[in-house]
Amino acid sequence: MHSLDRAADALRHRPPSCGPVRLIAVDGHAGSGKSTFAARLAARLIAPVLHLDDLASHEELFGWTERMRTQVIEPLARGEVARYHPYDWNLRTFGPPRELPPAPVVLVEGVGAGRRALRPHLAALLWMERGPEESWARGRHRDGPAQSAFWDGWTVAETRHFAADPSRPFADALVRECPEGYEWLPGPSVTAGPNQIITDRDGDRRVI
Repeated sequence: MHSLDRAADALRHRPPSCGPVRLIAVDGHAGSGKSTFAARLAARLIAPVLHLDDLASHEELFGWTERMRTQVIEPLARGEVARYHPYDWNLRTFGPPRELPPAPVVLVEGVGAGRRALRPHLAALLWMERGPEESWARGRHRDGPAQSAFWDGWTVAETRHFAADPSRPFADALVRECPEGYEWLPGPSVTAGPNQIITDRDGDRRVI
């Protein structure tokens, strides 16, 4: 079986973590490739993706926990459709509600997706294994010089966030982008189990 398909199958068989939903977090530094990876994984899982950029704002880059709890976590935990108000980064305002169904698997993608307040509701935490400086350089290149001032402020805010509330030590798997695809490595929190995503045998490397 294709290794991404194998990982998706393992995630499907994890116990529900938020009502009937298996909430899977994809965390990592800004610019590390989370969105692209989450889209590929979501296609295998046929799962919706919640982007944390839709819950954050210019004034609250990391102060979105309460919105996540009331607009997403609580409805999904009741087996109901969640309705959140995505933020418009150009208009600097929250827009009309967008629906997120209580699907068997829901991906949450963004910096801080594995934060302390969310971990009790997660079925798995995946961390994009790319260092901050390389990730930020990729992000700056992607967004262009017009967003330079934003990135200056973002890197400070992200550094403070992860210093106070790190995600990587609690990851079930580390996902490293390779020329051929992705390499899955055991995360710091991995223990042997029937639905373990990574099989670590004599240096076995699974590449997507």
